Amino acid sequence: MTAESKPEGLQEISDALQADEGGAAAQRRRAWRRFRRHKLALASAILMFLLIVVAFPLAPVVAPIHPHKIEIREIGLSPGEEGHLLGTDLTGRDIWSRVVYGGRVSMSVGIVAVSLYITIGTILGSVSGYYGGTVDAVIMRITDTVMAFPILIILIALVSILGPGIFNSMLAIGLIGWTGVTRLVRSLILSIRETDYIMAAHAVGVEEKWIIMRHILPNVIAPITVAASFGIAGAILTEAGLSFLGLGVQVPTPSWGNMLNEAQNIQIIESMPWFWLPPGLMITICVLAINFIGDGLRDALDPRMSLD
Repeated sequence: MTAESKPEGLQEISDALQADEGGAAAQRRRAWRRFRRHKLALASAILMFLLIVVAFPLAPVVAPIHPHKIEIREIGLSPGEEGHLLGTDLTGRDIWSRVVYGGRVSMSVGIVAVSLYITIGTILGSVSGYYGGTVDAVIMRITDTVMAFPILIILIALVSILGPGIFNSMLAIGLIGWTGVTRLVRSLILSIRETDYIMAAHAVGVEEKWIIMRHILPNVIAPITVAASFGIAGAILTEAGLSFLGLGVQVPTPSWGNMLNEAQNIQIIESMPWFWLPPGLMITICVLAINFIGDGLRDALDPRMSLD
C-alpha cells in the first residue's frame, strides 16, 4: 500500500511516529548538551569512570599485592612503610589492595541490586498503571505493605534467612528496593496511556505488549534512569551498612563496609586512622559522585527544561 492509498488516519499516525523518532534523536542530543553544562555531574561521571576502570580491569596492575595475603611480619604498618601505600591491617593485609578490590565488590553490589529492583519495579509498575482496576489495586496494596515495614529490619531478616555473602546481599537489596520504582512507573504510565498516540495505536489494532514495550516504556526511561542512578548510591550505602553489621560481604573478601567493621576498636579509631579513613572516604566520594550524576541526569532529561 502506497502512502497515497493509505487511509487518512493511518497516514497521520505514520507521520506522527516518524516525527516522534526524529524528535527522540533531537532530545538525546539536547540532553547530552545539558548534561555537559552541569560541571559537577560531568566531573563526577569522569571520576566514576576512572573508579570503575581502576576497580575492575586495572585492579591487578594498580594493586599488585593480593588483598587476601596475610603477612605476620607486617602487621599494623603505617602508610608508606615496607612499600604499603596505605599501610596494613591487624593481619598484615595491604589496605590499598583491599580498598581497590573492595570498590569492585561494593560497586558490583550496587549495580546488580539496582538492576534487579529496577526490573521488578518497572514490570510491576507497567502492569499496574496500564491495566488498572483489580490488577492495579492488588499490586499497590502489596507495594504499600512492603513499604510499611522498616527496610533495615527486612534486610536483616532476609540476610539472616539467606545467609551473609555478596550474592545474598545483592539479592536482598534487590528484592526490597522495587517499591519506589513501581510507584514512579505506575504514575507515569497512568498519564501516558491516555495520550492520543496510545489511543491511536489501540485503534489500529496494535497488540498491548507492543504498545507497552515500544510506545509506553520508552517514555519512562528517563525518570527510571535518574531513579537508578540515585538507587546505586543508596545500594552502596546499604551494602556498607550490612557489611559493617557483619551481615553483608564476609571476610576475607574485602568491601568498604566490612573494612569499616574491622576498625570498630576505639584504639584503632584513635591511633590507626588508615584502617577506616580510606574505605570511609571512598564510600563518601562514590556516593556523592553518583548523586551529582543523578542531579545532572535529572536536569538533562527533564522535559520541562527550556529548549536549547
